[in-house]
Amino acid sequence: MSSPADAPHNPFTERTDLLLGHDVTARLRDRHVFIAGLGGVGSYAAEAIARAGVGRMTLADHDVVGASNLNRQLVALRSTVDRPKTEIMANRIRDIDPDIEVIIRQDFLQPDTIGDLVPEDADFVLDAIDSIVCKAALVATAQARGQAVISSMGAGGRIDPTAVRVGPLTETRVCPLARQMRKRLRRLGAHLDYPVVFSIEQPRKGTEHRPVGDGGRPRSVNGTISYLPAIFGLTAAGHVIQTLITRS
Repeated sequence: MSSPADAPHNPFTERTDLLLGHDVTARLRDRHVFIAGLGGVGSYAAEAIARAGVGRMTLADHDVVGASNLNRQLVALRSTVDRPKTEIMANRIRDIDPDIEVIIRQDFLQPDTIGDLVPEDADFVLDAIDSIVCKAALVATAQARGQAVISSMGAGGRIDPTAVRVGPLTETRVCPLARQMRKRLRRLGAHLDYPVVFSIEQPRKGTEHRPVGDGGRPRSVNGTISYLPAIFGLTAAGHVIQTLITRS
């Protein structure tokens, strides 16, 4: 590992170089991460991955910022309500480091289109979407291609940051989303031994089923606190970066 003193000075990577070494940060510039979902979890994950120095990112989210997002999403401000989340996140990343290549996909991920939306050259796939059908299809697609993948399980209905864990989907507990994910992946013939971010805190009950968004399918809505989705996203980003460093 070379010394940062041997490398050209770059203020953006200076502190990361001190920690990891210039060779590692240089290799991170050659990595490509695909992030699906830019809500409370995905937006924080995207920014952390960008600040760690990954050189290419593809961001996928069909949604715009809503007023109800203001309590927890990095992209959500009064000034950004009704604007596409992909556009806001891409602009933040370019303002952090204009040399990062950012590709945006403002599309709704559906099981039959996921294969077209996920770049085949992505070194890591980070799943931060809500729909269980789409989550499972995304994970199954990544696994079939041999791409590394991590999923966020449910961050809603919880308040304890010390209960957040990373581990195989098979080892999750007290998480209804994880339970549904296991069932769906078994149906798709995908394996369950892949990393997820989850909480061992018993979730508080959400609302009764009700329509969500414009014509959205009725579902239960969980309450959320400001910091839990961010912790999930940063934890997922940490796993991605550590894995890319190990494989560099």
